[in-house]
Amino acid sequence: MSKKDALNENLERGLEERHIQLIALGGAIGVGLFLGSATAIQTAGPAILFVYVIAGFAMFIIMRALGELATSYPVSGSFSAYANEFIGPLAGYMTGWTYWFMWVVTCMAEITAVGVYVKFWIPTMPQWIPALAALVVMTCVNLIAVKAYGEFEFWFALIKVVTIIAMIVLGLLMIVFGLGNGGKPMGISNLWTHGGFFPKGAFGPALAVTMVMFAYLGTELIGVTAGEAKNPEKTIPSAINKVFWRILIFYVGALFVIMSLYPWNTLGTTGSPFVLTFSKLGISAAAGIINFVVLTAALSSCNSGIFSTGRMLYNLSLQGTAPKVFGKLGKTHVPTTGIIVSAFFLLIGVVLNYLAPGKVFTYVTSVATLGAIWVWGIILIAQMKFRKKLNPDQVKKLHFPMFGYPYLNWITLAFLAFVVVMLAFNKDTMISLVVGAIWFVLLFAFYFIFGLNKKSADSKDPNPGQSDSGQEILGK
Repeated sequence: MSKKDALNENLERGLEERHIQLIALGGAIGVGLFLGSATAIQTAGPAILFVYVIAGFAMFIIMRALGELATSYPVSGSFSAYANEFIGPLAGYMTGWTYWFMWVVTCMAEITAVGVYVKFWIPTMPQWIPALAALVVMTCVNLIAVKAYGEFEFWFALIKVVTIIAMIVLGLLMIVFGLGNGGKPMGISNLWTHGGFFPKGAFGPALAVTMVMFAYLGTELIGVTAGEAKNPEKTIPSAINKVFWRILIFYVGALFVIMSLYPWNTLGTTGSPFVLTFSKLGISAAAGIINFVVLTAALSSCNSGIFSTGRMLYNLSLQGTAPKVFGKLGKTHVPTTGIIVSAFFLLIGVVLNYLAPGKVFTYVTSVATLGAIWVWGIILIAQMKFRKKLNPDQVKKLHFPMFGYPYLNWITLAFLAFVVVMLAFNKDTMISLVVGAIWFVLLFAFYFIFGLNKKSADSKDPNPGQSDSGQEILGK
C-alpha cells in the first residue's frame, strides 16, 4: 500500500456546510462546560477566563495549521495521513492509533454516562440498558451514510448552542436589569470581591490549563470531516475561522455570567452552575433541562467517536499499518468494518466498566488528554514540514494559508509542552503521563514486532500522492 493510496480515499462527500459548521461548534463544546466547569473555576478562580482565552487562541492556531493541510489534502484520515505523508510512516501509524484509542476510551465513558443521565428520569432502569441502546443507535446512524452522522451532529450541537445562548442572555438580564432578583441588578462584583481576580495566584490558572485543554478535545474533528465535506475549500476555512470567536462566546461568555452571578468559591458545592442559573429564574424543570442537554452532549460525543474511529482505521489500513479489511467501504461508502469493530470495543468498555474498579477505568480514560496533545502537536509539525516543500509561488496558491508560520507553530508547541508538564502537578492527571508513556512504548514496540516498519519501507512512493488540491498546489 503506497503513501499515494493513503491520501486518495474514496469516501462519499455527503457533509454540507451547515453540518461542518455545527460539527465544529459541537466539537468545541462538550459535557465539561455543563458539569465540569465548576472544578476549573475552583482551581483558578475568576482568572479561569484568561486561561480559556489563552488556550482558545492556542487551539485556533492549531486549527489554522490543520486548515492549511485539510484544504490542500481533504482526506478523512486527516492527522494520521498528514503525519504519514510529511513526517514519516512511524508518525502516521502512532498518530492514527493514538487518535483511535483516544476516542474509544472517551466514548466508553460517554456511553456509560448516558446510562447515568437516563436514570435521572427512570431510577429503576438498569444502567446498562440505555448505555447499550445508545451504542446500537449511534452505530446504526454511522452505518447508514455520512450524511446521517452529519444530521445527528447538527441537531445535537444546536441543542447545546441554544441552551448556552439562553443561559448567557438570561444571565446578562439578571446582571444588568435584576431579572429574577426583584429588579435589583446583580452586577459583576463577584469577579473580584472574593480574594481578587487571581485568588489562587499564578499557579492556580497554570494548574487549570490541563482541564481547559481537555475541554477543547474534539475541536480537531473538523479535520476528520474534510474527506467527506462537499466543498472542503470553502466549508473548512469558514468553520475554522469561527472557532476562536465561538470559544470566546460560549466558554468565556458563559463562565463570565456564572461567576458574576455566584461567588466563585461557592460553585461546585450545589450542583451545575447552569442548573443554578435557570433555577434562580423560577424554572422548576431546570435540572431536567440540563440533564437532557448533557445527555445529548454525551450522545454527540459517542456519535463523533464512532465516526472518527472508523475513519482512522480506514486510513491506517490504506497506510498498511492496520488490517486490509478496514480499508474496504460498504454500500453506503462508509468504512463499515472499522465502524463495527470500534463499536465492539466500546461494548467491551461498557462491560469492563461494571467489572473493573472505577479508579482503573479513570486511569485508562486519562490517556485521552495526552493523546489529544500528541495529535495537536503532530498537526503543527506536519504543517511546517508541508510548507517547507513549497516554493513562494506554491505558497501563493494555498487556499487557506497558516498565518504566523513558523513562529506561531513553535510558540503553540511550547504551550502544549507546558500543558504536559502541568499534568504532573495534579495527582488526578499525573496518571495520564504514566498511561500515555506505556501506550506509546507499546505502539512503538508493535511497529517493529509485527514488521510494520518493513511494510512502510516497501510501500514508500518516490512521488507521494496528493489530492486534486495538493496536485494543484505542488504543480503536479
